[in-house]
Amino acid sequence: MSNSIKKVGVMTSGGDSPGMNAAIRSVVRTCAYHNIECVGIYRGYEGMIEGDFKSMDARSVKGIINKGGTVLKSARSKEFRTVEGRKMAHEKLIEANIDALVLIGGDGTFNGGLIFNKEFDFPVIGIPGTIDNDIFGTTHTLGFDTALNTVVECIDKIRDTASSHNRLFFVEVMGRDVGHIALNAGVGAGAEEILIPEEDLGLGRLLESLRRSKKSGKSSSIVVVAEGDKIGKNVFELKDYVESNMTEYEVRVSVLGHMQRGGSPSCFDRVLASRMGVKAVESLLSGKTNYMVGLLNDEMALTPIEQAVKGKSKINKELLRVSEIMSI
Repeated sequence: MSNSIKKVGVMTSGGDSPGMNAAIRSVVRTCAYHNIECVGIYRGYEGMIEGDFKSMDARSVKGIINKGGTVLKSARSKEFRTVEGRKMAHEKLIEANIDALVLIGGDGTFNGGLIFNKEFDFPVIGIPGTIDNDIFGTTHTLGFDTALNTVVECIDKIRDTASSHNRLFFVEVMGRDVGHIALNAGVGAGAEEILIPEEDLGLGRLLESLRRSKKSGKSSSIVVVAEGDKIGKNVFELKDYVESNMTEYEVRVSVLGHMQRGGSPSCFDRVLASRMGVKAVESLLSGKTNYMVGLLNDEMALTPIEQAVKGKSKINKELLRVSEIMSI
């Protein structure tokens, strides 16, 4: 282990996700285990610029492993996107004797850390925290599993209403660029159709699928739609189109929105966060920088941050085929 790092800063940035608090706890306690100081940076890069720091020890993170959101808060910083803003942030870190950073967040967080490292040669390690699971270099990002459980629970309840009234429900879930939530939750909740950005089903095929479901004896249907799906301008346009072409259905829309971000993290996310926090701190102490910690083949792995933000996470083709078979 390296002796050059005596104090590590940890921050959360961008959209919150369940498991961020568990990751903060892990980073703080791993620092304590290795007898180095840890400082919490409030409100992401904005707090870094303002020097909004607080020393954290093993006891200061008790009782947070089960909490959603982030105790360090999160914010998006326009100022950090400027050279002047990043220079101010660097000065504050130097004043506080902080030697390295653990960044918990998504693409925007990692891009900021990448630029910061190049400009100031400041050691950084990333932990992927985003419910969309859209980061290359890990099979699971923090919060993805919890978000799936939340979505499946909601769809289960919506199905009760759909069955009672012979209704068709479009359920929109998060996933602007990728359909991981929609695909996994759709299979898990037994959806009749799943619409994701990676697969353009088309309006004609959607109607054909729904008619096939109706003909097979289904009196209600659930269609899970990723918010980034390209079939229609939005989920409400899809509703209007189906309603005008399938008058036998009452069509409803449910947009799950930010409830997918909240809630107590699942056991999987708590364990993943704990593993990632240990790996992040120990990677810094061994001299690693500009890497993201990820889960690959159930092992903790390091991926260069530049590769993590430029690479594309891939949809599970086998799961796509499973969804087709299950919807018969």
